[in-house]
Amino acid sequence: MTPQKINRVSFLLLLLGFGSALVIYLTVASASVDPLVGDPLDTKKYRRELEYYGGKANVLSAEFMDWFAGLWHGRPLAFTIATLTVAGTLAFRFVATPPPDDSGDSGETDKKPKAPTMPIDAGPG
Repeated sequence: MTPQKINRVSFLLLLLGFGSALVIYLTVASASVDPLVGDPLDTKKYRRELEYYGGKANVLSAEFMDWFAGLWHGRPLAFTIATLTVAGTLAFRFVATPPPDDSGDSGETDKKPKAPTMPIDAGPG
């Protein structure tokens, strides 16, 4: 792929991803929490029971699962889509960009400068 094609595809991926994230952000209503039920992780009794049955690791895993599930609903979904768009575009550019040519003529200079050479005189001629 030429660098121009890679740039065009990257631009389209970013446009599509950020556009969809913006649409999701603007159209989704904020999540409403039922005040009667609420989040069980907010109560001390529920946390105490989680820790009693599974230790601190159980409490941490319940908090992680609650956080991770929250990424896929409402406005946080827009930020998740934007982050995945950037990661996907960077992955595409990494895969699509050809490796540099190692033919030895890369234009780099040697670290050690070469001494100037004097022409050899072949004598009278």
